[in-house]
Amino acid sequence: MQVTDTLFSIKDEKLKLDDASQVEEFVRAIADIPNLEEVVLSGNTFGVEACQAIAAALAKKPTLKVANLSDIFTGRLRSEIPDCIQAFGDALKDKEHLVELDLSDNAFGADGLRPLSEFLEHNRNIQILKLNNNGLGIAGGKILASALLKAQEHNVKEGKKSNLRVVIVGRNRLENGSSPDLAKAFAAHGSLKHIAMPQNGIRMEGIQALAEGLSSCPDLEILNLQDNTFTVSGSRAFAKALPLWPSLKELNFADCLLKNRGTVLLSQALAKGKNGKLESLNFNYAEMRSEGAKTLAATIEAHLPNLKTLELNGNQIDEDGPEIDAIRTALEKHGNKEGLGELDDMEEPDSDEEEEEEEEEEEKEEEETEEEKKAEDELADLTSKLKV
Repeated sequence: MQVTDTLFSIKDEKLKLDDASQVEEFVRAIADIPNLEEVVLSGNTFGVEACQAIAAALAKKPTLKVANLSDIFTGRLRSEIPDCIQAFGDALKDKEHLVELDLSDNAFGADGLRPLSEFLEHNRNIQILKLNNNGLGIAGGKILASALLKAQEHNVKEGKKSNLRVVIVGRNRLENGSSPDLAKAFAAHGSLKHIAMPQNGIRMEGIQALAEGLSSCPDLEILNLQDNTFTVSGSRAFAKALPLWPSLKELNFADCLLKNRGTVLLSQALAKGKNGKLESLNFNYAEMRSEGAKTLAATIEAHLPNLKTLELNGNQIDEDGPEIDAIRTALEKHGNKEGLGELDDMEEPDSDEEEEEEEEEEEKEEEETEEEKKAEDELADLTSKLKV
């Protein structure tokens, strides 16, 4: 146990705490810190009674700023967790100084998020929300989006601005089903600086929705969508959005199936000169080829003077070829000679014929997707009219 004038922490002590009697020592320690600002419970496992006892102690701490409740339900029944979340949510919802809540690495799914909705709607001082690896699924993503939207509706009614700055929701299988809802929530707040949604199974339509929603967040600094699926249509959507983020510092589109055409479109967008503060760019495993690399090299040389980290591993470019040499030269021009990451897993470039066939197939797939979406919209419209 670590206790200071402002901190209570039992991080990574691997304790199994089932009932109130087992946390009495911690409750007393929390009570004895008059100006508690940060509590860290992560790396232990709590039962319902233990959570309720700790939550009751935290409810009496108006100065609390940071609540780290990540990884605290290992081995617990999923049916127990909602009551635990409810206890913490009730304890924290009125905290005027609370700026960060971390519930990552708790596999509570949509059922665990429902009792948190009231907290998310009520406590609008939160700046940093971390819900990474919670198994939210589409249903959980929709619940989160709804709560964030309602919170902003309250802000608008009260003439207040949103305080939300950071949303971390990676590894949650949010997929296309919840992406448009989350995009609307992000756009409504408009205050976001850091969005991380890696490994969520989001495909082109969801990616396009996110690009549109995040276009309403002009102060965006960090964007991580690693290991989702863009293809050319998603890349095109974000190419349109990129110039709207002059404060952008980190961009991670690794493992996103950008395709060579997508990397060209994104590089061309960066070449518009609106992202001069960019420091880190990750296009690993993007299926970039010669044309994409050449375009990126020219963009770096002319428009990205602050780019210190560039990741291009796993692409279809010769690591000893002229395109990589041009990229290194461009980085060196700005004093970032060592900026290019490892290139130990590069792929053999496809032939021109294979590349052309692949691009034609991509365009056909995207056209079919658009036609299907149009048909679905027309059917929904017709259904709506029939109901009327």
